[in-house]
Amino acid sequence: MREDERPEEEEEVGPAPEMPTTPLTDPIRERLFESRTLIISGEVSQKLASSVMAQLLALTAKSDEPITIFINSQGGHVESGDTIHDMIRFVNARVRIVGTGWVASAGALIYVSVPKADRYCLPHTRFLLHQPAGGVGGTAADIDIEAREIIKMRERLNRVFAEQTGQPISRIEDDTRRNFWLSAVEAKEYGLVGEIIDKSTELP
Repeated sequence: MREDERPEEEEEVGPAPEMPTTPLTDPIRERLFESRTLIISGEVSQKLASSVMAQLLALTAKSDEPITIFINSQGGHVESGDTIHDMIRFVNARVRIVGTGWVASAGALIYVSVPKADRYCLPHTRFLLHQPAGGVGGTAADIDIEAREIIKMRERLNRVFAEQTGQPISRIEDDTRRNFWLSAVEAKEYGLVGEIIDKSTELP
């Protein structure tokens, strides 16, 4: 028997690797899906936007029954926030949003994607509105383009918050020149929050 014809020695086989947890295999996510509940937590990113889009589309494909979203987010990528904001408005199902912890920046943009009557928060939620920020290196021309884009983004976000709170756009512009923090009570008075709730039974 030639050297290359010798049978290979069997390798020792260890335990099979664990399958990665996915929304379809995670029992908690399955239970949330069945109850038509979605959680947005942490930084707003492309990965989060992709997950939220998938869940919204899957839920609306199943039925048009209302969806409840709980949000606790420090904000993040504005365009990812835009994606989630627009997708919430895109689906046929009625969506209710409950703020908890803090709802800041791009998180606040997501929060106002639903009518005021469908915006709730828990008593100790804090809200943060502010101007978009960005930084870019490179040529003076690139820096100028980036600065103009940030100004356009700021104007657009100011219009969104003015429409969704009932505040004059001039006040939104003044308030968001610096970090503008609001307690739950202040956010309700400002028109950001519809109702402050303590118990799940208070959701219609």
